[in-house]
Amino acid sequence: MLFRCFSKIPVKLFDYLLLFVPLSLVLAYWIHAGAVWVFVSAAVAIIPLANWIRRGTEQIAKSAGPAIGGLLNVTFGNLSELILAIFVLMAGRSDVVKAQITGSIIGNSLLGLGVAILVGSWGRERQFFKRERAGLLSSLLILSVIALLLPAFFDYSERRVSAPSIGFSEERFSLGVAVVLIVIYAANLIYTLVTHRDVFEFEEDEGRAEWPMWKSLAVLAVGTVILAVEAELVSDALEATAKTLEISTFFLGITVLAVIGNAAEYVAAGYFARKNRMDLALSITVGSTIQVALLLAPLLVIISYFIGHPMNLVFESSLELIAVAAAAFAVNAIAQD
Repeated sequence: MLFRCFSKIPVKLFDYLLLFVPLSLVLAYWIHAGAVWVFVSAAVAIIPLANWIRRGTEQIAKSAGPAIGGLLNVTFGNLSELILAIFVLMAGRSDVVKAQITGSIIGNSLLGLGVAILVGSWGRERQFFKRERAGLLSSLLILSVIALLLPAFFDYSERRVSAPSIGFSEERFSLGVAVVLIVIYAANLIYTLVTHRDVFEFEEDEGRAEWPMWKSLAVLAVGTVILAVEAELVSDALEATAKTLEISTFFLGITVLAVIGNAAEYVAAGYFARKNRMDLALSITVGSTIQVALLLAPLLVIISYFIGHPMNLVFESSLELIAVAAAAFAVNAIAQD
């Protein structure tokens, strides 16, 4: 019964969570509450805002067609996470941003997909998905993760070689990798949305858009502005919250910030899996992971140069490298089933 109600509860829950938007503003600017209270309230407020942005893109997709809708979902799918990461970068915490990227890749691949499989398979013997698209997504995920980890491998090898004449720069190397990753992502969009659209296209949603176009665009605009305000509150309270709770900012980045930035996608994946649309659930979770590796992380590297806090793509913890690689191979094994 719980899983049957999964598609009904989240929408109401997200609407109730919108109360945290005015609450966070009152705590931060009127009461001047402690950093922990501001951090928690603003972090929770991001979840319903991300969901409303997702709903706005869905409504535009129904009006503009599945191809444009897919592109919009690509653009706005990780918008909350991107905005949150930019404000953390502006505070000079590139280590937290890299932890957030790692947490997003692991969370989308394992937590998001795991929730979708659990919710969707409850009461069913098996579920089906289009193997061509699942194979493309899983293969692209492995390639993108390998590309994302290359700067770390190169950095590790350079540390073992005492050759200062090489003039190795982690930032410049990461910048070059970022450009290549974005080109690969653009090529993937062309492949799936243009040249091989008939192979990878989903079935069209039943029914027409419930919102007029102006309302959908207004929701996107207003939601994005408020989201930016909440993201700034989270960023400002991040370090003080970590000190108060006696935990590292790295832990907050790899767990709390990553889960908050993708919470709406987890619920959406579970919703469609319960509707027996595993193709779409796989596309949301694995596609979002690929988007983080091929678009979000490279964009943050490029943006970091413009805001004066250069960030590289070198993940210094071996545990991070192992966890990201293991998540990619686990998804690949599931996609072949």
